[in-house]
Amino acid sequence: MPNAGQALPPYEVRAHNAATASENKIHDDAVARQHGFSGGLVPGITVFGYLTTPVVKTWGAAWLERGYLSGRFRQPIYDGDDVMVAGTFGADGDVQLEARNSADEVCAVGHARLDANAPARPSTEDYPEAPLISPRLDPTPEALAKVDVLGSLEAGYHADRADTALLGDDLPIYRELRVAHPVWLLYFANAILASNVALGPWIHTASAVQNLSMLHHGERLSVRGRVAELSERRGHQVVDLDLLMVAGNVRPVMQVRHTAIYRLRSTEQAS
Repeated sequence: MPNAGQALPPYEVRAHNAATASENKIHDDAVARQHGFSGGLVPGITVFGYLTTPVVKTWGAAWLERGYLSGRFRQPIYDGDDVMVAGTFGADGDVQLEARNSADEVCAVGHARLDANAPARPSTEDYPEAPLISPRLDPTPEALAKVDVLGSLEAGYHADRADTALLGDDLPIYRELRVAHPVWLLYFANAILASNVALGPWIHTASAVQNLSMLHHGERLSVRGRVAELSERRGHQVVDLDLLMVAGNVRPVMQVRHTAIYRLRSTEQAS
């Protein structure tokens, strides 16, 4: 086991907002400024990708098979920011991570681990497939409170089509193994929310992922889940999703607790 205080290989990257054309206009400079930000936000999934890089450099394929990482985004990262991700081993062998921006401000924190044994895989029967909700729900607590199971999504994974700008890194392990980056999978946590709820500008604020196996080139992914919790924080409406990513409808590859502000407080509330 590594010694407490031992550092992981640091990761330096210039942030890029690869979502300027997204339906989610929080990534658009003009709309984001209306909500008090300096510009369009670099996607949370991309920042999550930054956190994974030193972890995957350290633990490799074993972490992609059975590792855990929770990431929480404290403040925005903007296009062009120079980001430094640092990780340190604790006495228990877990890793604490920080992503700092050009001003040396902590923008994201993470907690990662790699257990000796593979975690128990959830039953796919506990995460049933369902048709997408149509029309999409209004982004209100009243509408989301009536929903349990979300409409599910399907997609095929093609190793040669991965968008490295969105993923947050271009480590060779993904090309060598021809497996999906965790952020490619996490993208569908955003997509299942947006496919079932008619969102305005919204913000991904945290994710906790438990890897269960790797998704390989040519496999199909099924994304299933439910609304786990609704809350209000400082005037924002927040949703927590409980999601399972399944390969070929039989093999779980990732379990996700995904948190988002699905309805931003009004500008009057913010002022």
